[in-house]
Amino acid sequence: MNTEGQLAERDRSPGSEKEHGERSRSSHAPARAGESPSARWLPEWLTGGGRWRRAALLAAACAAVVLLVSGFVVQPFLIPSGSMENTLRPGDRVLVNKLAYRFGDDPRRGDVVVFDGAGSFGEEEPSGNPVTGLLRKAAAAVGLAEPAESDYVKRVVGIGGDRVTCCDKRGRIEVNGQPVDEGYLRPGDRPSRVRFDTVVPEGRLWVMGDHRDASRDSRDYLGAPGGGTVPVDKVIGRAEWIGWPFGRWSAVPRTDTFADVPAAPGGIPSAVSGGAHG
Repeated sequence: MNTEGQLAERDRSPGSEKEHGERSRSSHAPARAGESPSARWLPEWLTGGGRWRRAALLAAACAAVVLLVSGFVVQPFLIPSGSMENTLRPGDRVLVNKLAYRFGDDPRRGDVVVFDGAGSFGEEEPSGNPVTGLLRKAAAAVGLAEPAESDYVKRVVGIGGDRVTCCDKRGRIEVNGQPVDEGYLRPGDRPSRVRFDTVVPEGRLWVMGDHRDASRDSRDYLGAPGGGTVPVDKVIGRAEWIGWPFGRWSAVPRTDTFADVPAAPGGIPSAVSGGAHG
């Protein structure tokens, strides 16, 4: 009796042959030409003819990362005017450190800051088309558009409690009775052609442009709410670097102009608040 032949015939029963064939095809199905084995487990729209979709997803992910960084860490800021010459020039793109004042530190005398002037340098920003506003903010966040009309870049001259006056016999601004020699001013400009004497409220800043003859700054808003001063919580960040154009690559220069300014009554010492740092 040919038992070996009978066993072989049993193994070739229709059910077992079909089942065996399905297992073989599913476990050994060849990948399509140019397709990695892992690609077989991805959705069809992400493979093969969906390459453009992958590129779109990658671009969207990159844009999301850029917007997150611009929103919370460093934001490019397009300089629209000459009010900060020669420190910053029209067309410069500066990188603004948005973390500079997030962990208990406050703006210091001499810092170049970007701030929202709505409510202090002008009316509260009117509400417009939300879609247009969102697109503008997104373009401004990567330095491709001018900032909002309510955004300004100026230098901090006085902090909360300071008495800022103009001018002494030599035409210099005084902070808490200490004359300051502002070497960053645009050559040919006077420290101010407007005389003033003001005490900066706590929690606010007195700010001025380096191109004093072409800058609308705290001097121009003495009669506005806040007396021309800017709330600290409206400061977006500190201008740290000039990133564009290539020939202008550099850190925004720091100054020791205010190093000898004494503390305001009840204020913080000049060793903390003034001059060069970082």
